[in-house]
Amino acid sequence: MPCFIDDVDRQRYLTALRETSQRYRCAIHAYVLMTNHVHLLVTPESAGALSRLMQGIGRIYVAEYNARHRRTGTLWEGRFKSCLVGGARYVLACHRYIEMNPVRAAMVAHPSGFRWSSHAANAFGHDDPLLHSHPAYRTLAADHDERRSAYRKLFDEVLGTEEIGEIRAYIQQQRALGNDRFRAMVEAKLGRCAAVRPAHRPRTPKVIG
Repeated sequence: MPCFIDDVDRQRYLTALRETSQRYRCAIHAYVLMTNHVHLLVTPESAGALSRLMQGIGRIYVAEYNARHRRTGTLWEGRFKSCLVGGARYVLACHRYIEMNPVRAAMVAHPSGFRWSSHAANAFGHDDPLLHSHPAYRTLAADHDERRSAYRKLFDEVLGTEEIGEIRAYIQQQRALGNDRFRAMVEAKLGRCAAVRPAHRPRTPKVIG
């Protein structure tokens, strides 16, 4: 079901996102508000901060949404899906994946035509107090105008089906999106597999006794 009925809802969500991101010290680098879901690129300052951010948004926004639209209950079922991202190449791919969502959904012809995303700020320098630029974004160029120009050029080439599928798989399985070295580091720290498991992988036999 839709989680945004109109632009008032969308603006209230962004206000709640800004408040909670400041409270829980999470830097928002990219976002898009679709009809029934949201995509975010976030760097939390500490462990657990991202979960607190999402819980805080849920409490604030859902309460306002329900009161405004005279309904009860939740808007999202279950925990949000997320994945770790490492390396400038992958971070910038996620930027493009997020901001191109309205184009893939045939809502607009170009990401610049969609109001409710971070594209206007990242690509054209429009003021957006919610955003904090990621180091990968800042390495595109030293000068602000050159950086935005370089960022816009990234969108001249559409993300391929394989890249989109890879990002989606890592999000769904909540793994670590990056090169082999990054995944190895994550596996060493977390003590579990960081790579995506192939679809329809045979289950490991278990002995019950």
